[in-house]
Amino acid sequence: MNWLLIGIGGMIGAVLRYQVSRFVNRHVDIAFPYPTLFVNLTGAFLLGWFTRDLHTYFPTLGSAPFLLLGVGLCGAYTTFSTFSYEAVMMFREHREWTALFYVVLSCVGGFALSAIGLYGLPK
Repeated sequence: MNWLLIGIGGMIGAVLRYQVSRFVNRHVDIAFPYPTLFVNLTGAFLLGWFTRDLHTYFPTLGSAPFLLLGVGLCGAYTTFSTFSYEAVMMFREHREWTALFYVVLSCVGGFALSAIGLYGLPK
């Protein structure tokens, strides 16, 4: 049953990532990897929030909601491989400062948004 929940969540996450990427690409300059940045940052926040709150919304379902949404959906929605590839390609294209900005923004932003999802906004 766990594999099925993860698979369903993964299918939803992959399709959602594709649709979000298409939407972002239609509305921003493609010279910077905004779609990957957006899905990774929002995915980091969602994973933190799901980790914190899913059990309170679905107390009788055990780990099923987290397997579906945290592991499956967020796992397929976010992408470390594409992030890494895009950063390496920017370095190869001699866009070192843009690549460095992308890596720092992705890592620091992902960490911060994951923490906000997990612990809430600082007071």
